[in-house]
This record gives sequence, structure tokens and C-alpha cells, in this order.
Amino acid sequence: MMKKDKKLKITFMYLILIIICLISVYPFVWLIISSTLSDTDIFKLPPKIFFGNNFFKNFENLNINQPIWKAFGNSMFISVTYTLLTLYLSSLAGYTFAKFEFKFKNLLLGIVLMTMMLPIQVTLIPLFRISIALGWQNKAAAVIIPALANAFGVFFMKQNMMSIPSELLESARIDGASEISIFHKIILPTSLPPLAALGILSFIQQWGNFLWPLIILQDKESTTLPVLLSMMVQRGQVVHYGEVLVGTIFSILPVLIIFLFLQKYFIAGIYSGSVKG
Repeated sequence: MMKKDKKLKITFMYLILIIICLISVYPFVWLIISSTLSDTDIFKLPPKIFFGNNFFKNFENLNINQPIWKAFGNSMFISVTYTLLTLYLSSLAGYTFAKFEFKFKNLLLGIVLMTMMLPIQVTLIPLFRISIALGWQNKAAAVIIPALANAFGVFFMKQNMMSIPSELLESARIDGASEISIFHKIILPTSLPPLAALGILSFIQQWGNFLWPLIILQDKESTTLPVLLSMMVQRGQVVHYGEVLVGTIFSILPVLIIFLFLQKYFIAGIYSGSVKG
């Protein structure tokens, strides 16, 4: 009787998991199928469950009507540059907080962490005025530079770097290695999993960044992919949903590819950051 009850519980759990998976996957399946349909077929009831033959037509129209590749390139440049600089600067600051003792260290770390509590809306007006004064309107620098070395990245790398044995660093110093050399040849190579995890999070955050680029990048030649997609569904204009859905697929692909290739390091990096004291 107990075995039968246990089997029923396991079956019920699997059933619940399958239902949750189907609910989670359905929007992506609908997106892919709908991108192959014409505008008139997308919202028909009941919804289409088979692929159409309009994907390449929708893609061609998207290329003709919108600077999709320009926006894609802008988003990729901003996201990759931001991610690389964030990884380096956050690692440098995290290493400093983790392995050095200096006056007001805890106070400075507290101030850095307090910036995480500020909603982005509070900083928009000062950021806009500073960016205009520096001549950064419609330039990638206005999106990349203000967000560098964010508090989360600094704290995340600090927590991970606390696990690196101090004896290893002392041995390197005895052998004559400079602090910069120690950072580049010991700290960074031993921090690959947390770097990969932070890199994925930083890339996703910047790739999907919408509000600030919408404000500061007002030229279509400098706009990013999320902003371009939002401009395609504004009120008062004819919305070609087939084109919008094809563009949405292109916006999802980079994040999906990066996560698939780096998921092992992502999980290891997140786990290692959660167990450091």
C-alpha cells in the first residue's frame, strides 16, 4: 500500500512538472510558429499549430522596412563591450575588497552596496544631463559607461575571491610578482566560473536594456534592438506582427546561445558565490 502511494505521488509530481514545462515552453513555440505565418493568420482562433511558409517573406520585409541589422550590431557592440569592461572592473574592485585591508574598507563597501537600492528612475535625469553635457547623445558610450563596475558585480566577485588562499598570493609576492601580475596571472584564471556567471548576467541585462537607450539613443542609426522592436508596435501605425516576431526571435538567439555554451560555468559560478562567507 505504501509503495502504491509513493508511486502515485511520484506520478503526480511528474505530471505537475510536465504541465509547468508545457506552460513555460508554449510562448516560445507560439513565437516560432507565428513568425512563419502571415499577419492575418497570427491571431486566428483556434491558433495555428503548424508552421507556415511566410518566415522568409517576413524576414525580407523586416530587412526592407527596418534597420534590423544595424540595431542588432549596436546591441551586440554595446552588450559585449559593457560585459568585458564590467568583468574586468568588477574583478579588480572585488579583488581589492576581498584581499586588501585599508582604512574605511567596510564603509566604502557599504556605500557601493547601497547604490543597489537606488531605482534606475532616480538616476535618469542626472544621467541625461551629464550625457548631453559630454556630447554622448546617440552614442554607445552613454549606455556603456554609466553602468560599469556595478555594485552587484563588485560584491559577487568579492565573495568568490575570498575563497582564493591568501598563501598563494603571498608566495607569488615572495617570488617577486607585482600586484597587477598577481591579478592577471592568478586571480583571473582561478575565477573563471564566477566570471562566466557574471558575464552571462551582465550580457543579458545589457542586451535587454530598454528604458535608458530609449531616452538617450533617439537616432535610428544608433538605436538598439529592444528599442527598435518597441518602435514597430507604436500606436497610430500599421503593425506588421510577422516582422515583429521575426525580430523578436533574433533578439532571443544571442542570449540562448551564450547560456547554452556557458551554462556549466554559470551554475558553478553562482553556486561558488553562494557558499563563501
